[in-house]
Amino acid sequence: MSPLLTQTPPTTRLPKSPPTARPPRAALVAASLTATAALLAMAAGAPASAATPDPTAPGAAYKAAHDTLGVQRLTPEQRSLDAAKQAEAARSYERTRARSASLDESTLAESSAVGRSSTLAGYKLSGGLHQSQQTSYWCGPATLVITQSARDGVAGRSQRDAATLLKTNTSGTAWYGININVPSPTGYPMADALNKRLPGAGYVPRALPYTPTATDKANFKQHIIYNTDKDYAIAGNAWEVPGGPHLVGHPNIEIFHWVSIDGYNTDTAAGQVNYLDPVGGVSTSVISWAGSVPKSARISSDTITTIMGGRGYVW
Repeated sequence: MSPLLTQTPPTTRLPKSPPTARPPRAALVAASLTATAALLAMAAGAPASAATPDPTAPGAAYKAAHDTLGVQRLTPEQRSLDAAKQAEAARSYERTRARSASLDESTLAESSAVGRSSTLAGYKLSGGLHQSQQTSYWCGPATLVITQSARDGVAGRSQRDAATLLKTNTSGTAWYGININVPSPTGYPMADALNKRLPGAGYVPRALPYTPTATDKANFKQHIIYNTDKDYAIAGNAWEVPGGPHLVGHPNIEIFHWVSIDGYNTDTAAGQVNYLDPVGGVSTSVISWAGSVPKSARISSDTITTIMGGRGYVW
């Protein structure tokens, strides 16, 4: 059975600490969701008691009750770089949104004049080169080489070498908590590996709450535009759970999975994105449900942001 499934060790989950006395699961869920809302309110400068949390995402309670990852921390250098990139990404997004609005208006006017329906520009891609993962737990290594290829156009890199660099094991590739063999490891193996292989790229991790907020979703749109326009892809760490949204062709079970997000819909200012799924093309003898998974797919950016809730992405 595939290690991507819940019945076997999940793709990014770290080993659990020795058991200790814990409050009832329902209390943990409520406390986690309440704490998330309070932290978001404080980050916005409002009193926690005045916060109005976003509607809970489908599957968020499950994630809160089952997460074993623990506290994640950015280094001071990562925080500084993230802030600088965020400011530039926001400016880039506004320019893209203005172009989309202008194109929409001009195309509608032209279509009306000739009596036909409007068709806008489509997708802009950084051009990652797909690889199907070579084992049931090598989605991380495959995502690393795909994301790297979006920048330099080199195909056919070794997933085994990538797995060694990422310290991938039969439980998969960690989102956080693993120091890989780089000069200054940060605990985020995918970000560290991309920066080692693409010097100067400035990849940083962006963690997401179980229920990504409207701001989280807006930021992701800005980030995929920023990366794509500079010819970089984003490495996304999905956490799919029963009852929550899933990637195209994935079954309604718990799956931890890495994908490379390599483009956006220019008509909607990244309202939809394109991603490359390493499960696409894998034999069903390796992953039983792989036959329904495309190598490349498009999905609402809000949906994939929700799917990455509880983990995040590297941009």
